[in-house]
Amino acid sequence: LVGGILLGLTEHRRNPLDHSRMSVSPYPCEPPSFPTRPLPAPSPHRRRTRVAPRPRVEEHLPSPQSAIADPGLDRDRARVATSLPAPPPPPASSEIPVSSIPAVNVASVPQRSPLRYPGGKTWLIPHIRSWLASRSAPPVLFEPFCGGATVSLTAAAEALAHRCILAEIDRDVAAFWHAALAHADELCDRITCFNPTRENVAQISTHVPTTLVEHGFRTFVLNRTRRGGILAHGASISRIGENGKGVASRWYAKTLVKRLRELNAYADRLVFCEADGMKMLESIALIENVVMFIDPPYTAGGKRAGKRLYAHHEIDHERLFAVLADSDVDFLMTYDMAPEIIELVNRHGFTAVRVAMKNTHHARLNELVVTRRPVFGPAQPDTA
Repeated sequence: LVGGILLGLTEHRRNPLDHSRMSVSPYPCEPPSFPTRPLPAPSPHRRRTRVAPRPRVEEHLPSPQSAIADPGLDRDRARVATSLPAPPPPPASSEIPVSSIPAVNVASVPQRSPLRYPGGKTWLIPHIRSWLASRSAPPVLFEPFCGGATVSLTAAAEALAHRCILAEIDRDVAAFWHAALAHADELCDRITCFNPTRENVAQISTHVPTTLVEHGFRTFVLNRTRRGGILAHGASISRIGENGKGVASRWYAKTLVKRLRELNAYADRLVFCEADGMKMLESIALIENVVMFIDPPYTAGGKRAGKRLYAHHEIDHERLFAVLADSDVDFLMTYDMAPEIIELVNRHGFTAVRVAMKNTHHARLNELVVTRRPVFGPAQPDTA
């Protein structure tokens, strides 16, 4: 069954995109305008009728004094109060144990993804290695919200997974991965020859690509020159950048070409699909010997980071947890420390540990690592 699905996904990879139906612009279209018909002017001969005022609702309700004085009402309230179960206490983040594996310094982990993706998971690589290496045989790894695909690229390069299935719904990001996997030589040539000045970046940002490679290269240029690698509408290009190099501060042509060349050395273990990862997850969750790494947009509890960083950020978090709970699939999922997520973890009987890390602004944050069963034990206290 797994072979049949992988064969179908491989066929999808051979015929990646239909550019005749592709919306290549990353900016939303202007809303259509509809003609409106003016309202007729009121007739001067129309007679106005007086309507009697409706009685106020308060006139039919008992006064607070009469309600307090009514002993029968007090008995009814007491009976209802004792029949209702007490609400559960709100979950506390301090109840989540700290993972025994700390967040790694990203400089000590091989950088395999050519993209600068907001919310990247390089710091999580030690957890991924421990999770996948504990299995008796390399599984098939499915990543429904791949983005920069750091986890899948690491699993494929280090043979931690037999095959990695990547899904991404964003058409711009999908165009890059299709070009990187199927047209690496042409993409590398464009990267080598491109001069990342503000004028050239502005020109390519307004250019409408006509081929798959043009589209993938455009995504790559914007990702490497915009602040934080953000591709969503409204993102601005880097002004100061690293070491004051401005828009070209993250453009390492030789290094990026090297990553693309190395990626193609294990591309036979990668299957990319431009698809809705949530819908694929519901089907693949029923297949044996498939494990999932799930890193959804952080929008639970009214979080705004996912809405600001990604063009496609809408996700039903309760549905995601319910699908995983109804299956036997082994998974590793990351979230921020939102009370709504902790409640979902407790409701479905999953296990979670927290990992202390720093974001791009060097602020210390706690990330949740959620699994079906205990995988990462709590950190031992320092007795020194």
